[in-house]
Amino acid sequence: MQNKRLQKTIFAALLLAITVVLGRIFLIPIPMTRGNINLCDAPILLASMLLGPISGLVVGGFGGLLLDLISGYSQYMIFSFISHGLEGFLAGWIIKRSGKKKIALLVGVVIMVIGYFFADWILSKSIITGFWSIGTNLLQGIVGAVVAWIVDKPLEKRIHF
Repeated sequence: MQNKRLQKTIFAALLLAITVVLGRIFLIPIPMTRGNINLCDAPILLASMLLGPISGLVVGGFGGLLLDLISGYSQYMIFSFISHGLEGFLAGWIIKRSGKKKIALLVGVVIMVIGYFFADWILSKSIITGFWSIGTNLLQGIVGAVVAWIVDKPLEKRIHF
């Protein structure tokens, strides 16, 4: 039992590190919102699918926070912690309760998009900026969900927690 818990913790830490790395390497700046599109959602959603809601929350929340901290977007840190943390938690919770991964991924992405809508609105003091962010964040989330969906099956077969 202890060994499995340790394995899950190590795998979650690895996914957290991958969240930050993918968020820095695969980066497309979006001048309209002063933000960017990146691939951080893939490991967050993967953590939710493979490890459950708590790991999704930790990987999402701290991954988003750390990514903003090292990327020069410290004003977004709290918003990212909440948005990506809820994305990971709710996706994992839905999977745990119903087993419906596609719905869970969709809900996770929508929650993240809503979170950043409010973040951009609040930080820019313009609801228009919030609306501008919907398309780019939706694109980011969908790409992340597709990558997580593709990687989930092969990983699920190889890891045994």
